[in-house]
Amino acid sequence: MSTYVVNPTAEQEKLITAFLEEQQISFYKEDETLPQHVLDGIKRGQADFSAGRFISFEEFKKKYPAE
Repeated sequence: MSTYVVNPTAEQEKLITAFLEEQQISFYKEDETLPQHVLDGIKRGQADFSAGRFISFEEFKKKYPAE
């Protein structure tokens, strides 16, 4: 069995669903909603960035060198 990941528009989704049902191919739809703790973390990160609490990737590599 194979798994396909597609990101259709609303119109494309209708066509894909109709096709899969017509062909009797089992499928399920996953919502794109992220868990609340992830959304909260993103919001905190955006606030940190807006407040200037960030470092460049180069600074990060100097501070945390690969072992």
